[in-house]
Amino acid sequence: MSYQQFAYLYDELMEDAPYSEWLYFVKTSVSNYLKDGTRFLDVGCGTGSMTILLAKEGFHVTGVDLSSDMLMVAKEKAEREKVAISFFQQDMRDLEGLGLFDCVTILCDSLNYILTEEDVKRTFTSAGNHLTAGGLLLFDVHSIHKINEIFIGQTFGSNEEKLSYIWQCYQGEYENSVEHDLSFFIQNGTTYDRYDELHVQRTFSVEDYSRWLLECGYDLLNVSADFKPENPSDESDRILFVAKKR
Repeated sequence: MSYQQFAYLYDELMEDAPYSEWLYFVKTSVSNYLKDGTRFLDVGCGTGSMTILLAKEGFHVTGVDLSSDMLMVAKEKAEREKVAISFFQQDMRDLEGLGLFDCVTILCDSLNYILTEEDVKRTFTSAGNHLTAGGLLLFDVHSIHKINEIFIGQTFGSNEEKLSYIWQCYQGEYENSVEHDLSFFIQNGTTYDRYDELHVQRTFSVEDYSRWLLECGYDLLNVSADFKPENPSDESDRILFVAKKR
């Protein structure tokens, strides 16, 4: 899956994303469960919006993403914001040579781009290899409800003057997976240029993620939903996990 032109549209499309909620989740988790440490690895950092927010909070942050286009945008943004962040192009399943960190974050449903049980476990293990003992792994995923009831079979769109899009969601190849078929129309003088992207996401049950964390050397500290303190329900949209490396 390549982000290509999508990387340069991402921030505009994510303008209303709940970045403040993700930041609160991270800060609260760190306050509750991490005694010391400010070294953060932001995995699946995309265009760096969360990475930059974390750096502005005083954390020493390194960003990792698979997309060179996303990272190019992230570096430009970090320079404009005058924050010192190192960015690396790596696959979250096979992180290497980045050093040790006190906290690894995989936010903004980035983990949902990992489509198999084996690769989710590889990602957990890969993150754990870069965590100090007692370090935290924080991540969020779409719920099964959101994939199947909110995404699949739906069409979303926007008809703005400079940027319009059609976003269609189809059942994916795997159980509890969705294919996001995106078409963008970008104003170019008196005409529009069209760009197409296909993004595939999959999720698993809370029980599956919890079990795999334990198998990969973590203690599960907390599971919550929709940025609220209560436990997930069948109607929750986003599930948030806090785990500690043993």
